[in-house]
Amino acid sequence: MYFHLSPDTQGVLLATLLLVCIPPVHLAKCPQPCVCDQIQLTVACVNKNLTKVPPTVDEITVKLDLRSNNIQELPTGAFRHTPYLTHLSLQRCNIHKVKEGAFRGLGRLVFLNLANNNIEILYQESLDGLSSLKQLMIDRNRVEEIQPGAFSQLGFLNLLSLTHNQLVYIPNMAFQGLQNIKWLRLSYNSLNYLDTEAFAGLFTLTRLSLDHNELQFFPTETMTRLPEVTRLDLSYNPMTYLGEEAVSMAKLTHLFLDHMSLQDLTNTAISKSPSLTRLDLSHNQLRVIQPFSVDSPKLTHLNLSGNPIYCNCYLRPLREWAIHNKVKLIGTCGGPALFSGESLETIQPPDMRCQSQEAMLKAEFEEASRLTPPTEEPENKKIQCPANCVCEAETKHSSCENRGHTKVPRGFSPSTRLLDLRGNHFHYIPSNSFLGATNIVSLHLQHCKIVELEGGAFNGMKGLIYLYLSENELSTLHPDAFKGLPQLTYIHLEKNRFTAFPKGAFKLLPSLLALHLENNSIAKLEPEILTGAGGLRSLYLTANTINHVSPQALNQASNLDTLHLGGNKLKVVPTEALSKAENLRDLRLSRNPILWVGPNAFQPLDRSLKELYLDHMGLEKMSQNSLAGLGPRLRSLFLEGNKLEEVPDLHPFTSLEVINLADNPLMCDCPLLPLRMWIEKVNLKVRATCGNPPELKGRRVKDVHVFKACPGGESLPSSPTVTLKHSKPPKASKPKPTHLNGLQHIKMLKGKFKLRKSPNQKPAKKSAKTRSVG
Repeated sequence: MYFHLSPDTQGVLLATLLLVCIPPVHLAKCPQPCVCDQIQLTVACVNKNLTKVPPTVDEITVKLDLRSNNIQELPTGAFRHTPYLTHLSLQRCNIHKVKEGAFRGLGRLVFLNLANNNIEILYQESLDGLSSLKQLMIDRNRVEEIQPGAFSQLGFLNLLSLTHNQLVYIPNMAFQGLQNIKWLRLSYNSLNYLDTEAFAGLFTLTRLSLDHNELQFFPTETMTRLPEVTRLDLSYNPMTYLGEEAVSMAKLTHLFLDHMSLQDLTNTAISKSPSLTRLDLSHNQLRVIQPFSVDSPKLTHLNLSGNPIYCNCYLRPLREWAIHNKVKLIGTCGGPALFSGESLETIQPPDMRCQSQEAMLKAEFEEASRLTPPTEEPENKKIQCPANCVCEAETKHSSCENRGHTKVPRGFSPSTRLLDLRGNHFHYIPSNSFLGATNIVSLHLQHCKIVELEGGAFNGMKGLIYLYLSENELSTLHPDAFKGLPQLTYIHLEKNRFTAFPKGAFKLLPSLLALHLENNSIAKLEPEILTGAGGLRSLYLTANTINHVSPQALNQASNLDTLHLGGNKLKVVPTEALSKAENLRDLRLSRNPILWVGPNAFQPLDRSLKELYLDHMGLEKMSQNSLAGLGPRLRSLFLEGNKLEEVPDLHPFTSLEVINLADNPLMCDCPLLPLRMWIEKVNLKVRATCGNPPELKGRRVKDVHVFKACPGGESLPSSPTVTLKHSKPPKASKPKPTHLNGLQHIKMLKGKFKLRKSPNQKPAKKSAKTRSVG
């Protein structure tokens, strides 16, 4: 018998049959100890003592909560049976290891929480497969290493949180692949070193949290790689000083430098951050601050609360600047007694006066005595501190700076983290001078007239990371001078009296990354100077008298990343020695009397070199093959201040971001056509001006028309900006910084016009500045 059914009736019947045929076991599929919601498609197995991911979780589950279990290890393909997950919670699961490919198949996951586990290493393929992930939480683990490429598959990630881990160092390209990252949280680690390219590639990052770490210097070069960051938090890092143009971030609006150890900062510290509106310097050790330079950003809020600000005539310029620029000053006066506790906003500049020096010293002494905690305070609020020193319990900093000590004081609190002993008269540091100082991270011994360090002088300082011995009278180092310093990472020995490299003195320092020996009198780099220091990454030898580098000098320098040899007496590029530093990224040879660079001078560094400084050397000629091999990787090339009429072919340099050819007498004729053609093709500001012929002197290479007459130059565009009727060259598109103008242009003018010293020189200086062509 045949029945004819309408289409609507057929649809209803089919739906009914499907419902009847669905096995009831599928509708109720749920691991036994878990709670499942078939409507919301969620599964919760919280605190069930599970040792592995339940294999019977329904395939269509979108949210899986496995908090507070004992899974320990996530094997490869641990979630292959739940491909539709969007949210996964794995907090407090005692996870030690995430194997390669553990999350493969989770292409729809947008949220992953791995907080409160015991993960130590993020392997290269641990997070593969998470192509849609937007938020990743790995807080409160034991992460101490991020392998290259660990995040390369997370192209849609917006938030990465790695707080409360054990990171000490961020290597180059650690976060490669995070093409949409907005906020990176690295708070509460032990970071003391960031490679220059640590954050390279994070072009969308707008917020970076680095608070509660061990950074002692503002990582200027590293931060310049973050063009979109608007909010930067560096609170609770032991920085003591902020130098010139330290903060160079074009879009930064909020900068937090509170609860650090800042004792001073230059008035140009933030001049390269034109968008900055809020600066928090609260709870530091600042007594006086100068107004920020005229080209600095116009802040709306400057927080100085919690600093011992002394409201006398030295602070008056800042107060006047704040009034003029409508900047709100937050904080109170720490002295003198007349203004103690008064808001900075309420005191008028004319009231900020200074007494005689004797009266001021007396007032400061009285103020310090008044602020000293009374002796009847409970014992548990006191901190152990030697005589004639100042110790702070909250910041864990102790200082005996400029107190005339002739022996290292004893009796500091075991909790001390930063110890400042600079400006004393120790002359000699005997063995075991710092017993009991196991938690000190930073030790300052600058300008202490130290002649000798005895073997074992720093015994017991197991936590020391930063050691400052600058501006002393050291000429040699005992082989065991740094014995017992397993964590020492940075040594500053600049401005001492070394005439030879202290070879062998660093063999007991397995963690050494940076060695500063600038401004000494080292004449030669002998074979194998880095014996025992194979992990060294940065070597600074600027402003010595080095005239020879042995071909074996940099043996064991395979990890060297930065080598500064500027301001020495080298006459040739030490090519053979550089062949041992195969990973060198930053090489500086500025201000060495190198007149000629031969073929393949930097060929050994063709796989690594990114920054090359050959400026102000008097360089007269470069072989066309002198830069062979560097094209694909070199990012910065500095050749300004030389005597070059021609330059090597730059067409192979496809990755250049900065090039400077200024102040070279370039011959603007047909042999220079390749440079002119290259300038036309690249999207760079190339600072190159003609030195010859005379009628083109001072003109930008890009603007002169002479190259159109050369064979092959017909395709160059005509430039209406240059005619010989102009008496002045066009202004630079990017003027030379003020600190580079002054002397060299005055000397030029004196030689040309024979200027006399008189008040009328000001217009001449202005003219010289106008002639500085970019």
